[in-house]
Amino acid sequence: MSVPLWTAVLLGLLGSLHCIGMCGPIALALPVNNRSRQFQIAGILTYNFARAVTYSVLGALSGLAGKTISWMGGQQVLSVTAGIIILVLLILGVAGEKLPLPGKLLDFYAAVRKTLGKLFKDKTVKGLFLIGLLNGLLPCGLVYAALAGAGATGSAWMGALFMFIFGIGTMPAMFSLPFAGTYFSPAFRGKLRKLVPVFVGTMALLLILRGMDLGIPYISPSSEHEHACCHR
Repeated sequence: MSVPLWTAVLLGLLGSLHCIGMCGPIALALPVNNRSRQFQIAGILTYNFARAVTYSVLGALSGLAGKTISWMGGQQVLSVTAGIIILVLLILGVAGEKLPLPGKLLDFYAAVRKTLGKLFKDKTVKGLFLIGLLNGLLPCGLVYAALAGAGATGSAWMGALFMFIFGIGTMPAMFSLPFAGTYFSPAFRGKLRKLVPVFVGTMALLLILRGMDLGIPYISPSSEHEHACCHR
């Protein structure tokens, strides 16, 4: 596997501050107010678990695509490709640029948002689960970067696991937001959010180095060395 699973944990944890800014309004608007504390906890956990489920499905598809690329050009090509994709997404995000999306995809996102609006009237756990599932489909640069990492696993199963762990990594901040939203001040979020591009960029560079077959232990081991280790 070209990318270790601990990167998914860190990407989720560090990126959760980004998630608060992007998905925070949805989390704060969840229909759990004026309900028992038990229902609020169960509902918010259900919502966040559903997001992770959607990420897992997308991760499986990304891992499957990565497997195809690996068959065509080898694991090294896959690793470099994933790293470049993450760097491009990072640069566009820092520059404030939006990805050019096809019209049909924009229509799909509009339909998702419209359905989400209707689901907020459903004050049941089932409704919260569906909100989480659809929330996981909304466009997000951080999710795209994580999907590139999932693709670098070169496996549908590992890609799904990578994205599920990423989703779980975002849960602590997203879970606490509806209960303690006032404590996440803009200044505090701004300071921690600065760590996200640093980590994402480091992850991208490591993927690129790993695929360059430079013979550097752990960072860019030679394909012959990895092959030998796997067949001892």
